[in-house]
Amino acid sequence: MQYDRAQVKITFACYEFDMTLPFIDLAAQQRRLRPQLDAAIAVVLDHGAYVMGPEVAAFEQALAAFCGAKLALSCANGTDALALPLMAWDVGLGDAVFCPSFSFTATAEIMPWTGAAPVFVDIRPDTYTLDPAALENAIRAIKAEGKLRPRAIIAVDLFGQSADYPAIAAIARAHDLKLIADSAQGFGCTLNGRHPIHWADAVTTSFFPAKPLGAYGDGGAVLTNNAALWERMDSLRIHGKATPADLAGQTFAHEAKYLSARVGMNSRLDTLQAAILLVKLSVFAKEIALRGAVADRYAHGLKGCVAVPPKVIQGGVSTWAQYTIEHSNRDGLAAHLKTLGIPTAAYYPVPLHQQTCYADYPAPGGLPVTEAAAARVLSLPMHPDLDEETQDRIIQAVRAFNG
Repeated sequence: MQYDRAQVKITFACYEFDMTLPFIDLAAQQRRLRPQLDAAIAVVLDHGAYVMGPEVAAFEQALAAFCGAKLALSCANGTDALALPLMAWDVGLGDAVFCPSFSFTATAEIMPWTGAAPVFVDIRPDTYTLDPAALENAIRAIKAEGKLRPRAIIAVDLFGQSADYPAIAAIARAHDLKLIADSAQGFGCTLNGRHPIHWADAVTTSFFPAKPLGAYGDGGAVLTNNAALWERMDSLRIHGKATPADLAGQTFAHEAKYLSARVGMNSRLDTLQAAILLVKLSVFAKEIALRGAVADRYAHGLKGCVAVPPKVIQGGVSTWAQYTIEHSNRDGLAAHLKTLGIPTAAYYPVPLHQQTCYADYPAPGGLPVTEAAAARVLSLPMHPDLDEETQDRIIQAVRAFNG
């Protein structure tokens, strides 16, 4: 049976199914890796240690080694990964955490959890990542106002590429602020051959299935070079269990989880997900290269027909979580592509500082670049298994739009 993969309608009895291209083709990746995945899952089913089983520690070690970190700590999701270092540093009421507004809500929602306030900062117009100049101005404005204590910065590796960590880290050091690299979309990205952990106090990531390194469920992780931070986060992810430091000089003959040293949470990565991620991590470097090749084909095919093509920071290697263009008639182009069975996504149509739940938090100086980008950006299908024939169909559809 022959059919057009871009759009085909198959009718069974009275039911009609409209088949479109996948935005991210997880099924194609699974077909490639199915034998290894089945074997890894079978091992977990055989040993039965479904929570904090041996694959969890093995994955944490492999994850740390991949990006040159000393330690990795897995958790239940990428949002908890952002919260854990803030909780470990006792960031709380009256503290300010600086972050971009051009991001998913998870970046900012963890500050109010602890009682802290997000302070929204503008982005660069080319890479959409945190603008160091705007960050410096925001920190100075918050200090001058005197209502909040600057404590930390969260930079986001948006669409797969590194933020400008040399500049941002210098600002963090100058103001004595902690630095988190939110690498949920960008885990595996590098800048001048170095991963974000080279500059950041902690790097967080998400294993949501659609991420470049995704599980078959939820999951997250924090990477750090600080053993004391890792130990405290390990306590927090398991209900505030006592750590070796907490037990120094004491005798406690029971499991540490039965002695609560602090108020924590329940945020553990399932063993089955760790086993799946170990398989995926083994091919991740190859998949980053494949994503780069897809991005190169897009750049060549779309040259001259979009307002702004993606730009990667000088010296950077992106994991291309999304391939994001700008178009003056973004919504018209999206509607045109939808009629051809080509899915798109707008990240992020309403910036965080414009949403009701964040309206009362500071955005010093305004965020004009963020607001302009929110109305123009559009992401096209992107994954390592995007074949050239399908990609050519997408490119031709974009070029054919005259709106």
